[in-house]
Amino acid sequence: MDSRPIGVFDSGLGGLTVVRRLLEELPNENIVYFGDTGRVPYGTRSPDTIKRYTAEDCRFLRRHDVKMIIAACGTASSVGAQVLKAQSVPAIGVVDATAKAAALATRSGRIGVIGTAATVQTDAFGIAIRALNPDAQVFSQACPLFVSLVENGWIAEDDEVTIATAKRYLSPLMDAQIDTLIMGCTHFPLLAPILQTILGNAVTLIDSGSAAAGAAKELLASRDMLAERENGSCRFFVSDTPQGFANVAKMFLGREVAADVELIDPALLSE
Repeated sequence: MDSRPIGVFDSGLGGLTVVRRLLEELPNENIVYFGDTGRVPYGTRSPDTIKRYTAEDCRFLRRHDVKMIIAACGTASSVGAQVLKAQSVPAIGVVDATAKAAALATRSGRIGVIGTAATVQTDAFGIAIRALNPDAQVFSQACPLFVSLVENGWIAEDDEVTIATAKRYLSPLMDAQIDTLIMGCTHFPLLAPILQTILGNAVTLIDSGSAAAGAAKELLASRDMLAERENGSCRFFVSDTPQGFANVAKMFLGREVAADVELIDPALLSE
């Protein structure tokens, strides 16, 4: 048994989809979430900057005596993979767990990946999938506008702008006849109904948040590190504008979080 919290970080809000899945899978666990809202987005940054941000985010979470770290950001998980491996506590990203889920789900071996430009450029999901299934064909598509659409609440199934954008992004993947799609950014599951309608029910959507939560549960159980309390709690930290975070977080988590959100001094991240 280990009662220390699980640390989760993201460049902003999307990582809350991982928190939501953790609350479902591991309701006894305490969670400390850091949303780096002052430096969002990570997906357009240079690799060196992303690695530095990843290291700083991990260091911030370790100050809260976390027992493990989850990089809920697809960009940090792919570009900052070596940084995660170097942590003094178990640290996982969304890439490996999601790739495993996709490799198990595909029937034809034709897998699509949507993510930020930085995530797609690394081909991290493709590398992980091909390590599991060398015959798999992976087709990647950067979808940079999706993050802004989600964070502005344009997620209704009949939203014409979001539907048109999704159709433009998904067209090459449909032409490639994929049967499985990795939503490689934690914002994207909020667009799942729109994506599923466009792609059709024959395409399986893989939620990176669910995959990461499942991997965390498996890791903690294997090391006898699960908490045994009755009900866990969540603390939320941001590097800019707590109120703006709280307003959108309700959309991700399905509950109010305003009282639990704390603003940190961004200078703390580089100390």
